[in-house]
Amino acid sequence: MTRTALIFLTLISIYGCNDKELTIDEVYLNLEKNSHDLNLTQWGPYTKKYIGISHIPKIEEGIRFDLSVFPGLYNEKGIAPNVFNKSGFHPWEASPNLEYFSFRHDIKWKDKVYADISYSKIDSYSRAIKMTCVNNTESQQNLVMHFMASIHFPPLQPHKPENRINYNTINLPKNSKWFDALDYQSLNFEIERHRDHLVFDGMMRGEVREHDLVKGSGIGKGFGKRKGDKVIYKVEIPKGLKKGILCIRYKTEKQEDATLKLSGLINQKVKLKASDTYRFLKISLKDIKQDSTQLIIESRSKIPIIIDGFTVVNEQDFNLISIQPIVWNNVPEIIEGPSKNSIILKYENIDQYYGIYWNYPDFSNREWFFKDLPPSINKELDDLNTNKIYGDSLGHYTDVFLKPILLQPYETKSINGIVCTGSKEQVISQLKESDEHDFDTNYRQARENLVTYNTVPEGKKYEFSQKLMATTTLTNVVYPVYTQKQYIRHHSPGRKWDCLYTWDSGFIGIGLSQLSIQRGIENLNVYLNEPYEQSAFIHHGTPLPVQFYQFHELWNKTQSESLVINSYPKLKKYYAFLIGNISSSTTRNLNSGLIRTWDYFYNSGGWDDYPAQKYVHANKLTKNITPTISTAHVIRIAKIMQMAAQQLNLKEDIEIYNNDIKQLAKALQDYAWDEETGYFGYVVHSKSGNPKGILKYKDSINFNMGLGGATPLISGICDNDQTEKIISHLKTKGEIWSNVGLSTVDQRAPYYNKKGYWNGHVWMPHQWFFWKTMLDEGEADFAFKIAKTALDLWKKETENSYNCYEYFSIETEKGKGWHQFSGLSSPVLSWFNAYYQIGNITTGYDVWIKEKEFNKDYTELKSKLEIFNHKEKPFSIIVCLNPEFEYDVFWNDQKINFKQFNKGTLSISIIEKGTIGSLEIRKKSI
Repeated sequence: MTRTALIFLTLISIYGCNDKELTIDEVYLNLEKNSHDLNLTQWGPYTKKYIGISHIPKIEEGIRFDLSVFPGLYNEKGIAPNVFNKSGFHPWEASPNLEYFSFRHDIKWKDKVYADISYSKIDSYSRAIKMTCVNNTESQQNLVMHFMASIHFPPLQPHKPENRINYNTINLPKNSKWFDALDYQSLNFEIERHRDHLVFDGMMRGEVREHDLVKGSGIGKGFGKRKGDKVIYKVEIPKGLKKGILCIRYKTEKQEDATLKLSGLINQKVKLKASDTYRFLKISLKDIKQDSTQLIIESRSKIPIIIDGFTVVNEQDFNLISIQPIVWNNVPEIIEGPSKNSIILKYENIDQYYGIYWNYPDFSNREWFFKDLPPSINKELDDLNTNKIYGDSLGHYTDVFLKPILLQPYETKSINGIVCTGSKEQVISQLKESDEHDFDTNYRQARENLVTYNTVPEGKKYEFSQKLMATTTLTNVVYPVYTQKQYIRHHSPGRKWDCLYTWDSGFIGIGLSQLSIQRGIENLNVYLNEPYEQSAFIHHGTPLPVQFYQFHELWNKTQSESLVINSYPKLKKYYAFLIGNISSSTTRNLNSGLIRTWDYFYNSGGWDDYPAQKYVHANKLTKNITPTISTAHVIRIAKIMQMAAQQLNLKEDIEIYNNDIKQLAKALQDYAWDEETGYFGYVVHSKSGNPKGILKYKDSINFNMGLGGATPLISGICDNDQTEKIISHLKTKGEIWSNVGLSTVDQRAPYYNKKGYWNGHVWMPHQWFFWKTMLDEGEADFAFKIAKTALDLWKKETENSYNCYEYFSIETEKGKGWHQFSGLSSPVLSWFNAYYQIGNITTGYDVWIKEKEFNKDYTELKSKLEIFNHKEKPFSIIVCLNPEFEYDVFWNDQKINFKQFNKGTLSISIIEKGTIGSLEIRKKSI
């Protein structure tokens, strides 16, 4: 399919009904170059504080307005819905574009007294709020409702949203320009560092985030500690410069003078006086090179410094330079609205006004001067006769307090509201019209874009639990997250982790791709960098390369050339770093050629207390031990890259990946296989880097009995004996298999611990890897068992608690961990999609779907499949079709047998090795 044709191909959500879904070409056009932000509305559930709706005044500024709307019981203790605690709310419904979403707020558990609070788009300036209060008891219930408004400023660092960064602005003379320290052409440390091409959190090389810096960032991280550290800037000389001076704002990190060599614009050695506060170094430019376009700053001492930036001005204008701190003011001016049931808020640090309207007659307005709202919020309000309640005064909340809301037994009552923004005049105009707003029609139309299901009958029972997982995945979006010199909206694994997470986000992307292709591609884009950018990819946490699997998943759903053209060069750089082919990468620096990523994060497979990994760190052995999983996954992503290179006809790249695969596979086979246990092991190396044996527990048994020891099966490099033994471990109850799925650690192992975190528990992500592998191995029945066990477990727990948990106890079969987790739990969306959602074809890793086309009623499929690196044995494909018909299946025009897991879900087994084949399914003629 040509790129021109793709422009006209609208890829609607796989779950349908989203008429705002963009084509893939449109997605890439909307993603500004080097932008890692999501193409979402300015209104959304972006809070890091109390759940509700947020608005972003300007995406580049990192400021967020929150309106948390939540219920409670009159004259009783109320719980504000803090996103960092279990506080009685549940993500309930959401459209993929977040123009509609809702939360259920528990008042009396379970489903006795509650409020469903939804937020619906009116236009780009306003949102409608619908509060549906329900009393399912035999007694009258007296409720209250809070509209709690607040403003939140850019954080200094993740996980600490209230630790706001206090940065400066700079005022300059006319025609002068501030050159921010981060806006360099290049920065190189004299001795290359292992993180030079993979800076944590997508920061720039040398970047520091610190109070008192202009714009909040500068360069440091030991810059200047060694002679030869160098940074280069492109400069422009102001017009009319007569007697100019170069002004560099800096501080030293030791109480010693530092020396710099300047070249390009001027050739001069200068001394920086020791200073623990920021100050200007002034340098005369009488020998200025007017034609120079660069300023080169090179360390000539061994004193670390932080550079904020520089400017060039006339000497007599130096005193016109002023540094002014940003003063964050979270207390708004509260202005009466055009009706008694409305107010207007104006915050000092933003241009917009905010208006709030509610259609309930009994209310009072209060102000809370607290960083965190007190736990007894409703009781305090009733005990006080003041409208200003003071606590630590570190935060501020404007509270519209509706009370009492009387609900008779089994009564449902709806209250409506509006939140809007704009100029003062715009807000007043919107509030004046609020009484006439048709809330019911607005609500009904907004819900038309919800995730919907086209499910075979057997799948109906999973729809509620899937809805909660989909909603949690779609609404776990936070702002601001800082990366690559910009503030972005970002899908977090949970609001407890309001920051980047590489491997979690890969699984979030796989989950999103089941709900909206657009959301999936945007999520992938967040973590990929252009080839010319510093960092190989955006890295936080476990460097397990799930983005490659997400890319493969998106390709098999879309067959989009735009996806491959845009993603391939970025993924190629990502891959090059992981395999050690970028100069600063230390991943492959041992003589075995095996991969180790310990230098970049303590966690190799995302499994924090995995026994072998825990032992390695406890004994400080990371320099000389390689975990099996890192090499296994690099082999598999090399195979995925080989597929993409074939699609782009990049023959040289194909050969490179082929050689890498052979070398890594040989290394695993030569050094890591343990015949005694039937698992691959961690490989111990000598101080000189030579492999010398497998890491053993108490020198007696392989320390890698678990999913880590089974991961080479995922890479597809095991021989028949190894394959048989590993699959036997996976299938055997009491070894890897349990009543709730695949145990992370073999339950027979002496280091198995039922009270661990990963150890002794079942998680979804690694099960997803092995589920796909079972399709490659022709083990369709076991693949289905993995998926259905997980879906049944998820259904049982989610329907019981309304929570989306991280992991599950083998002992109790109950969910544990964070309760609104979308990251590593999102594979349940893939399994549901594969087996129960009509109009899907699912393969293992060895299949690249070249073409596919369902007819309108999903009774026919025509597809072309390319098979890579596959041994001459069966592989399995799952196709979900209209359940009302019977089917015939043809492979290369030859009719073949198949089985059905349920009505409409076909399991097709094919024997083929390394070729392109045609798969066709037709409904049987009556």
